[in-house]
Amino acid sequence: MSKLFIFAQCVCLEWGILVIATTAAADEHTPLTSIAFGSCAKQDQPQPIWQAVRGSQPQLFIFLGDNIYGDTHDMAQLRFKWNQLAEQPGFQTLRESCPVIGTWDDHDYGADDAGAEYPEKRESQQIFLDFLQVPQNDPRRSREGVYSSQVYGPAGQRVQVILLDARYHRSPQKKGFTPGEPGEGYRGKYIPNTDPGTTVLGETQWKWLAEQLRVPAELRLIGSGVQVIPDEHGSEMWGNFPAERKRLFQTIRESGARGVVLLSGDRHLAEISRLPIGHPDSIGYPLYDVTSSSLNAPSGNFTKSGVRFANEINSYRQGLTYFDVNFGSIQIDWTPADPVVRLQVRELEGGVVLQQRFRLSELSPRPNR
Repeated sequence: MSKLFIFAQCVCLEWGILVIATTAAADEHTPLTSIAFGSCAKQDQPQPIWQAVRGSQPQLFIFLGDNIYGDTHDMAQLRFKWNQLAEQPGFQTLRESCPVIGTWDDHDYGADDAGAEYPEKRESQQIFLDFLQVPQNDPRRSREGVYSSQVYGPAGQRVQVILLDARYHRSPQKKGFTPGEPGEGYRGKYIPNTDPGTTVLGETQWKWLAEQLRVPAELRLIGSGVQVIPDEHGSEMWGNFPAERKRLFQTIRESGARGVVLLSGDRHLAEISRLPIGHPDSIGYPLYDVTSSSLNAPSGNFTKSGVRFANEINSYRQGLTYFDVNFGSIQIDWTPADPVVRLQVRELEGGVVLQQRFRLSELSPRPNR
């Protein structure tokens, strides 16, 4: 399989973080056909998942948050923890084979469930960008938030990757969720924050997103640290800010953007959700949210006896929920006139455990019905 980038590697210590330095030259004539993504990696524990990730032959890997568990106000300690991830042998090998990009969530941002109130967010941002080897002249170095966008591949086969920052500007969450009795599927602690002026992205990022959705592309992957479509479980999610969730769907719909797929992490479980055409907030075609988590820290519902299920309410779920170690994979077959896209969740040995398959033309706006 041809690769999107050609690399020269060396090991160096830069910005206080061990990195594998790479020299990359983009090949605009080579389309992306294999993309991997994942979230929630304990940096101080073994990470055997990288072998399976490499086995899927990704041309790009996307981190979706909780890439480490920093949870500190000590920036030296935060750098140390990013360095632990950089030193993972499997991750080093992955980084040598393909570009690694990403956004963050609460634990690598700096504190559990934190938002705009986290006092070290500016310092944490620079450390995160150091880990990603982002150049000093990149816009992310000078703006508030780690959001980014990039288009890969030639005209007719373009994949746009939009990574949102749902932490830097996010308003406080409200507690008060009633979980119900065990087994009923309501497990969180948050209730919707409907106060006027609450935000997830902040106005500058909202404006930027609307502009990015008008950049020419055939397939658009929008990454968010927390789930977008599920809105019932009471844990962290866009559903805790219903006006912002509605605004996201409206922004996509009004842009006329085709081929939008959501990617998310955070939950220590994997599932695929779909917002149907008939939903009041429909974007005009089925909208999928592929959640992949965790890379090496499976949910507490996964027991040594082999149980891999638990009841959690999600009216949008397609198929089952997977609780063991996993990563996400997107396979794109550009060969047919109407390309085929496979959204997958894969387990530790690399096998596909969840999949949604569709033709790219199915992600085209149409009237609600």
